[in-house]
Amino acid sequence: MVNGVARIVSFLFHPLLLATYLFGLFAFTLPQAFSPLKEDGHFKFVLLIFCVTFLLPALNIGLFKMLGYVKSVAMEDRRDRVVPFLFMSLLYCAITYLFYSRTRIGIHDNLLKFLIIIDVLVVVGAVVTLFYKVSVHSIGAWGIVGILLPLNKVVEDGTLFYPMLASIVIAGVVMTSRLQLNAHTPREVMIGSILGLVTGFGSIVLLF
Repeated sequence: MVNGVARIVSFLFHPLLLATYLFGLFAFTLPQAFSPLKEDGHFKFVLLIFCVTFLLPALNIGLFKMLGYVKSVAMEDRRDRVVPFLFMSLLYCAITYLFYSRTRIGIHDNLLKFLIIIDVLVVVGAVVTLFYKVSVHSIGAWGIVGILLPLNKVVEDGTLFYPMLASIVIAGVVMTSRLQLNAHTPREVMIGSILGLVTGFGSIVLLF
């Protein structure tokens, strides 16, 4: 029963869903994050992000499994994660570059900055995985916390305060779930949490 709940939590808060959840939250609480997109295009953008940052990478992981690059889609072995993680890093960065080169979205626009922050989180996870089996669930969950913490300080109407608190609780639940499933050691979960928090927080401070 407990393991079943932990598996559901791990699926619902899969790292590949980071971008979708973040922009979905912004669509309701911080529409200026989509600048320069017009408001009527926000939810279409969230759907597009879901397709290119979750569905497409998930399909490719399945393909890697079929081709024998990974033993299972869960990728318990660190070595199984290297090729898929590097591929996903390239994919995320390529998507951001396409937004930059094929649209009017520039380097000073909020939308591109948030896309870059997500790319940095993905790249950090991939690079660390070359040497160590870090918890990417923790990187993703605490990455959102790291993004929302400084944003909450600058948003005057306080709309991000409760989402920020909820993100901290969710991050704790995600960490507990990964430990419950024995997917990671406490050290791997803790390192992932620190990397996510520092990367998310630091990226917001540097870019904004």
